[in-house]
Amino acid sequence: MQTAVKLEFEGVAITPQIRRTIDEHVAQLEKQFGHIVSCRVMVRGAGDHQKSGGANLVHIHLAIPDGREVNVTHTPDADERHSDLAFAVNDAFKRARRQLRDQADLLKGD
Repeated sequence: MQTAVKLEFEGVAITPQIRRTIDEHVAQLEKQFGHIVSCRVMVRGAGDHQKSGGANLVHIHLAIPDGREVNVTHTPDADERHSDLAFAVNDAFKRARRQLRDQADLLKGD
């Protein structure tokens, strides 16, 4: 990756476990796709969110070559599993992996 991963946390404590989980996911994305230019992860803790019903929100922005981007901004619809921060982080990175795979296919011409 050309720049360091940028992490933002709002309304949630930055635990070593969550930090490690995010770092592992980013490393896996780099290993699998290798052409990530930059990565920004924003974690908003469960609270009094009107749209998400108190779920944790994890937004991921990845910049890849040719000016392409991957943005994971899924807001869970009353999915109680997102009240678990680890689940929300894992789910967001699963979505990022799928979107990166789609972008990699486009870059290859598939």
